[in-house]
Amino acid sequence: MKSSTIAKTFTIAAVTALALCIAPTANAQDKGCSNASLQGTYAYTGTGVIVTPAALAGPFAEVGTQTFDGQGHTTATATASQNGNIVQLTITGTYTVSPDCTGTLTLQVAPIGITVPVFIVIDSTGNEFQAIETSPGVVITRIGHKLYPGRNI
Repeated sequence: MKSSTIAKTFTIAAVTALALCIAPTANAQDKGCSNASLQGTYAYTGTGVIVTPAALAGPFAEVGTQTFDGQGHTTATATASQNGNIVQLTITGTYTVSPDCTGTLTLQVAPIGITVPVFIVIDSTGNEFQAIETSPGVVITRIGHKLYPGRNI
């Protein structure tokens, strides 16, 4: 009788553990996000440091507005301070949002002429995002807040 009780207890524990492992994974994978979740104009700040290349190395700060069209295209204008040098930036790019509300952006930055890969996370309302540049030698994060929440302008 003891071995039967132990076997039942073990089986219940194993099934419970499996259920607990599967449930959060399923929930984390699909939160209903898509490219349409990122739509409208956001005010953002970016801060960090550029480590390499040496010619660009130093502290970095940026303030701008970025518009997402809900279909995978984005544009932005910003003022940046790179190691104390002020630069006006114009940015165009594309983005992809996954069902778990994470995504990637590929940004072309003028007049510098560089392409910047970015990882992004969108909040549950679509009114904020947090992002990090993923280029080697760059440690820059961004936080964006939607201008005029509830309107896609």
